[in-house]
Amino acid sequence: MDAPIPFSPHIPDQVSFDRRELNTILSVYGRMVAMGEWRDYGISSLRELAVFSVFRRTAEHPLYRIEKRPKMRQRQGMYSVVGMDGQILRRGHDLAQVLRVLEKKTIRVID
Repeated sequence: MDAPIPFSPHIPDQVSFDRRELNTILSVYGRMVAMGEWRDYGISSLRELAVFSVFRRTAEHPLYRIEKRPKMRQRQGMYSVVGMDGQILRRGHDLAQVLRVLEKKTIRVID
């Protein structure tokens, strides 16, 4: 008889967004596409982070990057929105609250 295999927690090879997180992100993305602000997106699942990049046009650099970094969970929060210039616009523990910074950017005065 074989010896029992000791329990080892599964460590994922890459970080990715789950269904709930993607629904939240795509909800904001859909509103911005309807307003004509955004036109394309890209998703990257890397070892340390997952990135949802938003583009105005396909061939440009991303306008915003929505990042998930699980290692930052105990510090400032694992979700962040990063601007085109690399500046962190908002960071936190709640994805919906972090994404509000993107909606504030689109408020305009209508004459």
